[in-house]
Amino acid sequence: MQAPDPDLLPLPERRPITDVERFFPSTAAATPATRASAVRDAITSVESESLTAAGIYATNQSAFAILNSAGLFEYYCDTLAQFSITAIGSDSSGWAKETACDVSALNTQALAIRAAKKASASTHPTELPPGRYTVILEPAAVLDLVGQMFGDFSATAIDDGRSFLAGRAQGKLFGENISIADDAYHPAQSGAPFDGEGVPRQRLALVERGAIRQIAYSRQAARKAGVEPTGHGFPLPNEIGEAPMNIVIAGGDSTLDQMIASTARGLLVTRLWYIREVDPYQKIMTGMTRDGTVLIDGGHIVGGVRNFRFNQSLVELLSNVEALSAPVRASGEEAFDMVVPAMKVNEFHFTEVTKF
Repeated sequence: MQAPDPDLLPLPERRPITDVERFFPSTAAATPATRASAVRDAITSVESESLTAAGIYATNQSAFAILNSAGLFEYYCDTLAQFSITAIGSDSSGWAKETACDVSALNTQALAIRAAKKASASTHPTELPPGRYTVILEPAAVLDLVGQMFGDFSATAIDDGRSFLAGRAQGKLFGENISIADDAYHPAQSGAPFDGEGVPRQRLALVERGAIRQIAYSRQAARKAGVEPTGHGFPLPNEIGEAPMNIVIAGGDSTLDQMIASTARGLLVTRLWYIREVDPYQKIMTGMTRDGTVLIDGGHIVGGVRNFRFNQSLVELLSNVEALSAPVRASGEEAFDMVVPAMKVNEFHFTEVTKF
């Protein structure tokens, strides 16, 4: 028999919810034949460059409902299409991935061509020494790396002492050009407009001009702090509490081509993988580059380089951003989908060359 939980709150009552429309009948009705046709064309595009294609194309629909005897009843349904492709050569590879609620927003042929171009651009990779480099991170790389920190923007995590914001949740940590919001109502976002307890999601200004401004509160964390919940709690019971899940990183006015042209010497990184935490307080992450890492010299892409392992503080990274592109909906493998820009970052720390 389990003892009563003194922190357990009464059942939540219904509150006004702002509706979002993320169900597309065309996505729900997509057939295996439709997907197979797109996959066939993608494979043909990749194989025409003497490369091998591998990937996934999936469409799905889902529903989420929450109700209780206190009058709460919320229902949300959506659709999602996902296309990911890797183009593989004898000594290089390229990758592209996108997701969208509306299947017609996915240009699978363009993604296949992009992956093939990445593989061709990174062929015959040279080996560079470890060190600090100017790096241009494409949106998927930004998402998978910077995305590792948003579980820390949680009142419960800060109170437990497991957040890098503990003791500095109101300080300026990043560069002036870094502003980050959690916004479930952004047109490029997906997901329900209410949390796992049925509380409406609020838009949070997590970071403004480099300074920490707001954090997420579940109902329980909010009661403890004497504030209102922000609509970011997970379904009960859980040990995590809450976290922002609809990240939007503000961008700038640079294009990827302009970032490359302005770089005397540096690296363009398509994606990162196998990302793990090394130092939770400085938010130092380690991982590796993958599927399209190329050298920039004199403002031009000049060829592929062997992949690197990195050890990089996210606090340092977001203090060294030189340029930002317009933000886009991005999808990776190590973090949930977000709306993020490409970033040109100085002094990115590569520690060793990998074996592939």
